[in-house]
Amino acid sequence: MTTLFDTLLAQARASSPLEWFALASGIGYALLAVRRDRRAWVFGAVSSALLAWIAAGARLPLQAALQTVYVAMAVYGFRTWTREADEADAGRVRVARWPLRHNALALAGVALGTLAVAPLLAAYTDAAWPRLDAAVTLGSLLATWMTARALIDNWAWWLVVDAASWVLYASQGLVFVALLYLVYFVIALVGLRDWSRRA
Repeated sequence: MTTLFDTLLAQARASSPLEWFALASGIGYALLAVRRDRRAWVFGAVSSALLAWIAAGARLPLQAALQTVYVAMAVYGFRTWTREADEADAGRVRVARWPLRHNALALAGVALGTLAVAPLLAAYTDAAWPRLDAAVTLGSLLATWMTARALIDNWAWWLVVDAASWVLYASQGLVFVALLYLVYFVIALVGLRDWSRRA
């Protein structure tokens, strides 16, 4: 336990103020998304823009590109949640549920995408876990789009993505980032419960 605490403390001390602000903005995004508050997307855009900058500086071009896509998704999410706001519910977005067959098709799409992308990651990068990395990336993009569409099912997808991200980052010794995904996992549990009540 001391080793884990020491590792977390060392990683926290090594983190820049920019990283801390990106982290705080990301948690703000998730918490506001649970509340169905469109301001979530502002926090998400700030967090993703900062993470894109950080990733580019760390020579992680694909992660920088992914975070840039998240900035665009934040604009889309803000516009969608503004348009779909329910004035009778304090301007919060109305939620909907996907039929099981849509989730099955999405799962098949993520699986096929993973089978296509993972060999490329393995061949052209030094990815430690190409299949898991590809699956997490594709699942994250899908879950973000589902969140923007205010689909309750997004939280179930986030539970899987956050758990897989925890494994991915913990296996690489990035304990601080792995801990963040545990926080996101708990937020997703709360989001699933809260949004399911509103369906």
